[in-house]
Amino acid sequence: MNKLFTLLVLYTMSFGLYGQDIIYNIQENIPYYSESVRGGNQYIQERCLLDFYYPDNKTNYPTVVWFHGGGLRAGEKEIPQALKDKGVAVVGVNYRLFPKVGAPEYIKDAAAAVAWTFNNTERYGGDTSLIFISGHSAGGYLASMVGLDKRWLIPHGIDANRIAGLIPFSGHTITHFTVREEMGIDGKQPIIDDLAPLYHVRSDAPPLLLITGDLELELLGRYEENAFMMRMMRVAGHNDTKIYEMDGYGHLMTAPAFPLLLNEIERIIGTR
Repeated sequence: MNKLFTLLVLYTMSFGLYGQDIIYNIQENIPYYSESVRGGNQYIQERCLLDFYYPDNKTNYPTVVWFHGGGLRAGEKEIPQALKDKGVAVVGVNYRLFPKVGAPEYIKDAAAAVAWTFNNTERYGGDTSLIFISGHSAGGYLASMVGLDKRWLIPHGIDANRIAGLIPFSGHTITHFTVREEMGIDGKQPIIDDLAPLYHVRSDAPPLLLITGDLELELLGRYEENAFMMRMMRVAGHNDTKIYEMDGYGHLMTAPAFPLLLNEIERIIGTR
């Protein structure tokens, strides 16, 4: 168990690769589906948009795809303030929401946004070998599903193993409670089916850093299911899975987690 007392040490070690004289730009409300897919679908046109925040005078930078939280039924795309001016690009993604759509449509949206990033970040100067997927709560669930279950990126011609790292914040690793609700299953009844990241543990997955709030303060079972995910990934032979528990923080634990995300990016870059 890695607790928050490590955070200050990590914070002072981080950001070594990130210069101070970088100019940033942002492109907003970019459709990530093709025109043929958007067609006459008003909801796709409304929700399936992303914002791209990127260094304008730097190349070969890493990119973080960030999925907002909200239980798969609320929330809006964002560029987290803690990731600005850190030498990384950030893709803030909107996706369709329950009850207007059900599973797996929002997972398909997440995969399409990741595919857009692979297909476009290079022309803005980014490095396609340094694309990291992250998000909070429902966004963490989507990050894990797209990164671990290869079937969602296959239609886009992308191998999920090209993702440089998966860094979900307080994401479900069992089947998401909203997906369970769609099935008529109570939110306290744990399910692990093919819509659960845990179903897709594999030894060849990208590096995985799981970050949650405090065991005693998190949403019901959230730390424990992430701890089980960590254990099962290691049992499956994946040697680069870690978990951090943010001691003293509940489910809204993003503030102390962002430095860990940046530190993980720097660690992975350092292994290349």
